[in-house]
Amino acid sequence: MSTIVFTAWGYDVSFLELIASVTSFIGVGLGVTAKRITWPWWALSSALYALFFYQADLFASSALQFVFIAAAIWGWFGWGPKGATPSKLSRTQLAWWSTALLVGTVALTPALIAVKAAATWSDAFILVGSVIAQVLMVYEKYESWPLWFVVDAVGTIQYARLGYWFTAVLYLAFTIIALVGWRRWYASHRSSL
Repeated sequence: MSTIVFTAWGYDVSFLELIASVTSFIGVGLGVTAKRITWPWWALSSALYALFFYQADLFASSALQFVFIAAAIWGWFGWGPKGATPSKLSRTQLAWWSTALLVGTVALTPALIAVKAAATWSDAFILVGSVIAQVLMVYEKYESWPLWFVVDAVGTIQYARLGYWFTAVLYLAFTIIALVGWRRWYASHRSSL
């Protein structure tokens, strides 16, 4: 899996990173459509990225993939055959999730420093923010998409700084997809009122 497929921007793209990114792109793209078929793609790409991130000493990002696999199973059964019906968080729920994001990031960062992770606060934010965005997505809340936008933007910067250019470009695409998802899910919610 560590076989180099091609070189992009002076960076060797391994077979593992290529397949992980392609399956991840498909899964996220399908998520915008609120179709249930998104979940098997999330599970597959997450298993592949768990291995890739572990090899890159991005321990929080690697652990996050197991959360994504669990969420994919939960989402598959939670959404039902017709897919998601987007709804809105209450102000109280929004405040609670925002606090959880801040506290979780602050609490996890020292642990990543202690294990000498390749990235600390940014990887902590990506892990905590992704878990929250994933849970909100499973619960069919359109607010998952603006959070995905911020998480993916931070991921783009983190992976570019670490020299993982191919994954950085993928996260840039995810950032754009998050805007599309936000727009589509919000419009779907508004049309159901």
